[in-house]
Order: sequence, then C-alpha cells, then structure tokens
Amino acid sequence: MKAWKLVSGIISIILFVLVSLQSCAVGLGNTISSNGEFGGSGGIIVAAMMLSGGIVSIATRKSAGNGGNIALLVLFGIGALIGFSLAGSFTDLKIWAGWCAVNAVLAVVSIVTRKKAS
Repeated sequence: MKAWKLVSGIISIILFVLVSLQSCAVGLGNTISSNGEFGGSGGIIVAAMMLSGGIVSIATRKSAGNGGNIALLVLFGIGALIGFSLAGSFTDLKIWAGWCAVNAVLAVVSIVTRKKAS
C-alpha cells in the first residue's frame, strides 16, 4: 500500500490543478447563466479535498498506525460525497468524485489489512 499511497497522492495533487481550473470555469458559467447549480463550488471543495488527501497520503505512506488512513478516508470520503451530490450538469465532477471514492475505499482496505496483519 505504500507505493499506492505515493502514486495516488501525486496523482491527486496533479488533479487538484485541473479540477480547480475546471471548477472555476463551471462556477463562472453557472453565475452567468443563473441556473441555480453549485457544480463550480462543489468542484472547488472536491479539489481542496483532493489536495489535502494527496498531501496526507504522501506524508503518511510509511506510518505504522491507522491515523493517516482514517484521515484519508475522511478527506476523500467528503470529496466523493460533495462531488456526487453537487455535480449537476458538471459531469466531470462525477469523475473526480469517483477518484475520491476509489481512494477512500483503498484507505478502508489499508485499515482492514493492517488489522489482520497485527
């Protein structure tokens, strides 16, 4: 899981830039069209969760306890929940929320496999 945490952390940090730019554009479009959607704002929150989760993933990849995995579960879980619930017509946000969900599930797998190894 150490390699996965490093790779997913780097990918999450890189995707943060893309998601942030997309979300700003979508938020501007939502404001101009006055359609009442919150996809842009949701995307900014998902991007922040991806950045935070990526940093925590890299920082805790060699830790012995489950604290880092629990933090990853919370950060990526919040990102997935907000992304899926606020996507609206911003369909790419569902993809980014899916990435967060995959990372949250892998954090759970890491917790479970660590308990079995103890």
